[in-house]
Amino acid sequence: MQWSINALPLQYILYLLAGMKKEDDHIHDTSDSCCSTQKPQPRPKSSLRIYLPAIISFAMLVMGLFFDGFEMGFFKGWIRLVWFLLAYFPVGLPVLREAWERIAKGDFFTEFLLMSIATLGAFVLGEYPEGVAVMVFYSIGELFQHDAVKKARTNIQALLDARPREALVFRNDNFVNVPSETVRIGERIQVRTGEKIPLDGVLLSEKASLNTAAITGESRPDAVYRGDQLYAGSINLDGVIEMRATKAFKDSSIARILDMVQNATARKSKTELFIRKFARVYTPIVVYLALALTLLPYFFVDDYVFRDWLYRALIFLVISCPCALVISIPLGYFGGLGAASRNGILFKGASFLDTITKVNTVVMDKTGTVTKGIFKIKKIVVAQKNLSETDFMRYLIAMEEQSTHPIAQAILEYKKENDRFKATEVVEIAGKGLKGKVDNKGILVGNKGLMADNGIEVPPETDGIVETMVMVAIDQEFAGYVVIADELKADAHQAIQQIRQAGISQIGMLSGDKDSITQKTADELGIDWAKGGLLPEDKLDEVERLKSRPNTVVAYIGDGINDAPVLALSDVGMAMGGLGSDVAIETADVVIQTDQPSRISRAIRIGRSTRRVVWQNIGLAFGVKALVLILGAGGLATMWEAVFADVGVALLAILNAVRLQRMNWD
Repeated sequence: MQWSINALPLQYILYLLAGMKKEDDHIHDTSDSCCSTQKPQPRPKSSLRIYLPAIISFAMLVMGLFFDGFEMGFFKGWIRLVWFLLAYFPVGLPVLREAWERIAKGDFFTEFLLMSIATLGAFVLGEYPEGVAVMVFYSIGELFQHDAVKKARTNIQALLDARPREALVFRNDNFVNVPSETVRIGERIQVRTGEKIPLDGVLLSEKASLNTAAITGESRPDAVYRGDQLYAGSINLDGVIEMRATKAFKDSSIARILDMVQNATARKSKTELFIRKFARVYTPIVVYLALALTLLPYFFVDDYVFRDWLYRALIFLVISCPCALVISIPLGYFGGLGAASRNGILFKGASFLDTITKVNTVVMDKTGTVTKGIFKIKKIVVAQKNLSETDFMRYLIAMEEQSTHPIAQAILEYKKENDRFKATEVVEIAGKGLKGKVDNKGILVGNKGLMADNGIEVPPETDGIVETMVMVAIDQEFAGYVVIADELKADAHQAIQQIRQAGISQIGMLSGDKDSITQKTADELGIDWAKGGLLPEDKLDEVERLKSRPNTVVAYIGDGINDAPVLALSDVGMAMGGLGSDVAIETADVVIQTDQPSRISRAIRIGRSTRRVVWQNIGLAFGVKALVLILGAGGLATMWEAVFADVGVALLAILNAVRLQRMNWD
């Protein structure tokens, strides 16, 4: 599954209401691993069963408010009380039970206790709708959080478990399908066109063309020859091949990647919901103040009446309910998430809007992140004076049409004339190139090794070229060469400049492509440091090393399945969502739907602006709440003032958050 911009609203509702808690805290719990093959999990409840209590309570609340608003004659006394009690129980009982269980374990001051006291206090005061409304909104937020975590767990389980489950193994003089786990080291395996290689091994066939993106992250198909190493998860692109297993299924490359995703995520620091941190301080203060408001006046007031001061304390408790905070804080994040979505950036939770503001080190993959991942002809150099570029390419294309090598595809995309040449007597020389005839001329097409074997002198200028090079010789004379390379994305330079302008001190690059190409790309873009030729575990080691430095917060940007472990380990993992792999998208904390690296700095700016708005909303909510609490303690505020304060704060928070949607982020 890949998200599209058109699908963002539903995803955003789910992920926004997941609050500020990282989904990974639940997804990769060691007792409930998405990649685990242990005991089967219990059958999950349907969405309707999970949401039914909240739906019932909300519907009854709306109907009760309707009856109150139109002063229905029958809706009075015990009927009104019973109605709102019935509306309260579906959402209130689980919270009351949780509060009681926490108290039994010695954990008294939680948001569950605060919600319980505040809502029950509202009922004692006769403000039944207020008690139901607070509990309904709180419970709906918790349910959406649960649903978002469950959805993420299901998606990652389906997408990550991409290992081939069966293998065609030669047993008893025949190839038979067996579970991959049962294949023994040394057994012969057959892999058909389009199938995944089930285990790590060596190639027994003469040659093969493989898509190794699952391991290296590079989109270019890889040509391998007899005796070369094969990695599980690679896709056989051309013809039936045979291989010999050198590792067990559990030790294969793709299995190690899945294991690293699980373990790397488990090593992430866990982020609690703000309201839960806040409640540890806020709840005991409010409870003790309410208790003091009830009892202390006995020692200072001559006409002390317990019932009156208890009534005032209950008003104080209801006013102190952090409903406005619970609403106004997520509203700020909603504005940031909405602004990000309008710019093609998907944050999978409000916590990442916070974390991205602390990033001081950005590390990125090369292919598919700052480059297009599509290999094309970058340069054509003709060395013979009497040979035109058109004829040179005709000779080259005629030969490459006879080749199955992945590089040939990039050459064949070159614009050709209708009267192109035809090649004859073409012979492929393993690992070096092609030899044949075109227009009765002897043609050699390949690398420096092929030229050297045939005594053809290659110009010194080619020594400094790090990209893939295809050389051509005509009648034993060097005719020229073509440079095949990946293209930088149009906004790659702009992206690096904007990341620096955002105050990021270190920018690095980690790539599975060969180191010389990685270094050249980094130099061209002005990236501080780069390392190439890395496997997924190498990238993971590099990011772990960076994170071990004091005060270092790392954002990693990638697009392939091989980037998944690093995306999971980094403080903020960002995936290219347009062409990126499903695993990278599901593992990442932030998805850039447009595939534009310039959106990285935009995401940082949106995060910082969102943080400012959230703290403004917090200050506003605290200020108004403190004022009304003081008035309530003095008996100068009623429930109406408390409700007005909450609604007013929420309205101002909405207006403040809307500013994020209207900002120009270009």
